[in-house]
Amino acid sequence: MALWGGRFSSGPDQAFKQFNDSLPFDYQLAEQDIIGSIAWANALTQVNVLTKGEFQQIQTALNELLDEVAVNPQLIVASGAEDIHSYVETALIEKVGDLGKKLHTGRSRNDQVATDFRLWCRDTAEQLLKAITSLKNAIITLAENEFGTVLPGYTHLQRAQPVLFSHWCMAYYEMLERDESRLKDAIERLNVCPLGSGALAGTAYAIDRQKLAESLGFTSATKNSLDGVSDRDFVVELLSCASISMMHLSRMAEDMIFYNTGEAGFLELADSVTSGSSLMPQKKNPDALELIRGKTGRVFGAFSAMMMTLKALPLAYNKDMQEDKEGLFDAMPTWIACIHMAEACIKGVKINQEVTKAAAQGGHANATELADYLVAKGIPFREGHHIVGELVQVAISENKNLEDLSLAQFQAVCKTIQEDVYPVLELQACLDARQALGGTSAIQVKFAMQSARASQKVRVRDARLDDVEAINDLIQYWAKVGENLPRAKSDMIHSINEFAVTEINGKVTGCASLYIYDTGLAEIRSLGICEKTEAKGQGRALVDHLLVKAKKLALKRVIVLTRVPGFFTKLGFSASHKSELPEKVMKDCELCLRKDNCDEVAMDYLLNTHAQTEGHIPCANVA
Repeated sequence: MALWGGRFSSGPDQAFKQFNDSLPFDYQLAEQDIIGSIAWANALTQVNVLTKGEFQQIQTALNELLDEVAVNPQLIVASGAEDIHSYVETALIEKVGDLGKKLHTGRSRNDQVATDFRLWCRDTAEQLLKAITSLKNAIITLAENEFGTVLPGYTHLQRAQPVLFSHWCMAYYEMLERDESRLKDAIERLNVCPLGSGALAGTAYAIDRQKLAESLGFTSATKNSLDGVSDRDFVVELLSCASISMMHLSRMAEDMIFYNTGEAGFLELADSVTSGSSLMPQKKNPDALELIRGKTGRVFGAFSAMMMTLKALPLAYNKDMQEDKEGLFDAMPTWIACIHMAEACIKGVKINQEVTKAAAQGGHANATELADYLVAKGIPFREGHHIVGELVQVAISENKNLEDLSLAQFQAVCKTIQEDVYPVLELQACLDARQALGGTSAIQVKFAMQSARASQKVRVRDARLDDVEAINDLIQYWAKVGENLPRAKSDMIHSINEFAVTEINGKVTGCASLYIYDTGLAEIRSLGICEKTEAKGQGRALVDHLLVKAKKLALKRVIVLTRVPGFFTKLGFSASHKSELPEKVMKDCELCLRKDNCDEVAMDYLLNTHAQTEGHIPCANVA
């Protein structure tokens, strides 16, 4: 049954129903809709719309539903529901009866879908960041492996000047750096919660929207209910990020397709990313790269379509906005698939060094060096440019390279040229001359690669449900050696919003949590770093991140029990005493392996009186 049927004396026409229903594509929001519904049920409990017992029933039923749809999401599509929200609500009612009808109190499908969609976008964008990081690493590795390989550089697809192949690699690394930066900025802006905006005017219930937002991992709640339900800037931004990044991938693909041709022969692609011809047995086609180039158009199309859909929409929600999903649902997987395929191409490529070197030496690519040589002899550049042009004509007529001309041939055009011209025209000299920042000399390219490696920062962020396994591994490891208290995985799942993690190249390498006691006291606990990681500063990054979070939550005091007080002293903690921590001692100490021989020191951090004022708590980025 439709959620809006009471107003109508008859049901919708079947053709209209098919035209109107969004379940065939928004079923992908099932997980987000269920998670958002649990958070909303909890918020309703806080304002006494639901009792705690009713909330527990709803939460249990929704978690069961989450497990069911995870096993077979296609069952949702077969249900015949209008949209994912209708499906979840109907399934809930089947499980808990009329109690399920209470869940939608104070909530509209407008703020519900806006929340679901933001959650999906955030999760997907995080996956994309990991993929971009992985591709960047593959490119740096190729640059390092091919350091010293020379390649002809092109303008207008004409040989221009020699460059190091590593320099070519790092050009695309720079593009990916910008792609990553744009996506991070987009995530920051999309990570606000519209739930509680109602249909357009806000909810009539005294929901703590900031607390609700934080329970879903958002940094804040939206500030205007009209904008909250109708804003789709985050979709446009993601599609813009995708389009620019796909353009970069397409350009790299085009370069590699050209380099792979029989005419160039600079590189050979791995068998795993190529295909053959059904007619011509000799063919090895660069299909993976061509598909990256071809799929770029689909992403561009989704971006253009979204802009056209939004360009004349009045406030607030309009059904046109249902068109926001299919394009993004196609563009984001396309983008991530192309990133993965580009990485596969990069990892499997073989560079034909002798061929690239020979090509770099041809085409009179050292002509600019000859012009610079004349400038050093006191000839104005514009005049030297003309002289070199004449010498190129001589070389072409002789079917020679410039460095192969005799001194007599040089001097027939310009008497200033002497024997010292020949070292200048050597290939290595051409490369070495480009020593300004960003140039293709070995010194500068090596500096670029080293800088790229050094800039691979440890990233610290709030934890997500898909981090639970990694968090569990870290906690259990340190619990076995008696450094942390053991915790059940189910506890980690239910308290995932307490956790922060560090990650390197998309892999979780550290964790910590901020536990808030009923009295308002907060404790940093479960702090652990992977023993195999060499990156320093992760512990500090996690503590800094949780202190910032504590300040945002208006907490007054954060405590730790530690065997490394010096570490926490550097972070601004002061010595305290366990007798001042009855909550901690009563709750956890009985679980500790060292309870009969405890050597932990109690320390605290007073957020309201500490010298760290707004902006002084450091940003948790670690080199």
